Amino acid sequence: MQNAPLSGRRVIELGTMLAAPFASHILSQLGAEVIKVEPPRGDPTRSLVRGGPSGTFIAYSHGKKSVCIDLGTPEGGAAFRKLLATADVLVHNLAPKAARKLGVTPQACKNANPALIYCHIRGYGPGPQEDDLASNPVAEASSGVMEGNRIDGRPSRLGPSYHDQFAGAYAVIGILSSLLQKHQGRESGPIEIGLYETGLHVAARDLVGVQLKTQLLGRPEREPHGEFSMPGYGAYQTADGRWLYLLMLTDAHWSKFCRALQLPQADDETLATLRMRKKARQQVEDIVKQAVGALSFEEAAQRLKAADVGFTEVLPLERVLEPAQARQPGKLRSVALRGLEFDVPEFPSLNADKNGLHTLPPPELGEHTLEILQAAGVPPEQCSAMMQAGAIAGPQPGRHAWAPLREKTGAGLKAP
Repeated sequence: MQNAPLSGRRVIELGTMLAAPFASHILSQLGAEVIKVEPPRGDPTRSLVRGGPSGTFIAYSHGKKSVCIDLGTPEGGAAFRKLLATADVLVHNLAPKAARKLGVTPQACKNANPALIYCHIRGYGPGPQEDDLASNPVAEASSGVMEGNRIDGRPSRLGPSYHDQFAGAYAVIGILSSLLQKHQGRESGPIEIGLYETGLHVAARDLVGVQLKTQLLGRPEREPHGEFSMPGYGAYQTADGRWLYLLMLTDAHWSKFCRALQLPQADDETLATLRMRKKARQQVEDIVKQAVGALSFEEAAQRLKAADVGFTEVLPLERVLEPAQARQPGKLRSVALRGLEFDVPEFPSLNADKNGLHTLPPPELGEHTLEILQAAGVPPEQCSAMMQAGAIAGPQPGRHAWAPLREKTGAGLKAP
């Protein structure tokens, strides 16, 4: 759509898994044309679920075009440079050694296209570890997140790859800043986003907090749990077994909660302030637990909403898209792939349902190779020669197909 912020901009994505694909997904949602350059084996997320595309691929690759190039061949490298010459932005998350080996360095890319905005999401920024590999869990482990998230006493990753996605979002901020600089006639240098440095920045509040406590108390001290040490801020089970998450940040929140559930503590001056409630933490937790546990979820929700108390239900993934708020126009986009339909959350923006921005189904590997390369100036006969040499690949029907589900029966395993 012509009115989209990045309409008319071309972005080359050279990335796997999540960080770079997430960045280019956001750019696509802002109107850019995104060309996903993949090796002959494809992005690993194409084959993570029963040999076929995963939720990551479907959610963050719709709207993109796929070009399959083997950058390890001279012909493939030359084709890639031709493609770079047509682009405004390159975003990639190759390991630093792989980027040098494949010729995807800032200088090499600048030689191919002096105006190109170069963005590299890597494990570590400048420093003694700049060539080391890192992943989302490594960022969690090195920034203090994992140490505080334990399962059966063992430090564990959170589950969702939030640090990858933060790094992707930071990359978008850098790219948009560079576009703004260019618009102002100023030079913009390469953008490098370290996953480790991203983790540090995201953890800044907690890292500064422990320094503050150390200087005030003479010893390091952290909050006892993820609810910021605020009693009554957390998940509580209702009488019918559902979980309700309470927002309990201020004294006003506490007062509203007590009155909504008709608790005698509404007028208890010994619990009126957060400082008092922290000192009586277990007492407060017991009050809230018993009060919520005495009501069904609907009863509790009705009272809390009427009193303007912040809360929500703790939902399992399969129910997250059920509420009316999630179903409002502009919140979800219908994406089809191989006869299956998916509701994919949109980039959160005002009037997303009215921007007219269209999408494409998640591309099959190499689906647009010939179309894109020939438009970039690679003659058809050269494309054919590269195809025969294995330097590029076109569409491969049936590649990365989902394996059929199988179930156990008395006679053994069989497809349903």
